[in-house]
Amino acid sequence: MGDVLAGFHAAWEFESDSVLIRFERGIRTPKLFQALGERRIPLEAIAGVTLTPGKRGTVVLHAVPRAGADPLMEAAAGQLKEGGDPYRLVLPADRETLAEYYADELRATLTEDAEPPERYLVAPPEAPLHFKAYDGKASFDGKAVSFRWFWTGASSAKWKAGDQSFPVTGLSGVEWRSPEVFEGHLRLLRREPATAQPAQADQDPAAVVFGLGYGPVHESLPFAASVLAAVRASGPTPATAAPRRDPADIADRIRHLGELHQAGLVTDEEFTTKKAELLAEL
Repeated sequence: MGDVLAGFHAAWEFESDSVLIRFERGIRTPKLFQALGERRIPLEAIAGVTLTPGKRGTVVLHAVPRAGADPLMEAAAGQLKEGGDPYRLVLPADRETLAEYYADELRATLTEDAEPPERYLVAPPEAPLHFKAYDGKASFDGKAVSFRWFWTGASSAKWKAGDQSFPVTGLSGVEWRSPEVFEGHLRLLRREPATAQPAQADQDPAAVVFGLGYGPVHESLPFAASVLAAVRASGPTPATAAPRRDPADIADRIRHLGELHQAGLVTDEEFTTKKAELLAEL
């Protein structure tokens, strides 16, 4: 191969062992794509290829990433909207024949290995990285994650704990919940916490919470992916039990969620989904 297929917001260059995705810079290009710049996706990191009709006279070429191959997609955990998926190339419908040709070429090179690889195959965003959350500033230098609290947003529990620094060698993973949904946050999962981590991110010194304009996807997700890759590179991590809430706390959260729903700040779908998640934690 070696040819270039240009679509809306990105161009894919097909090479013998990888696909180089170059994202455009422009006012209409999703901010996450602009932040990523370009990404080289080894063919062994692709599990499949699809070509489907898109919206308003377009077709979509989608390289389905292999599970565990890309730290960005692993951190996202299925929370990205279709328009923000970096593995989708949207093309004018009149390029469908050309797109089908490249889809067939890619399919012919793929293996049937469905097992997650032992290491990430796609390079993570490079440190240093930082972003502003609602309650503090998060920084990552490649070796440790630091949280510096803001007096205007941090809870008393975080102020009491003080500013935090977490070496990646002491972490077992990262939990990223999109800022575009209810209770968005970034939480660091520790290998051996001295005590169980609080279930609420606003009470956990190992987490920062998002809000309107704070922790946007294009800043917080690459950050989470970079930390996740560093954690994985530091060695095997033991399973970490998810924190659980007591019934009274869950009842308060559901009550608050209902108030937001009645005020029109949470959609019917978001209310139903989040309520089910909270009840599942009992």
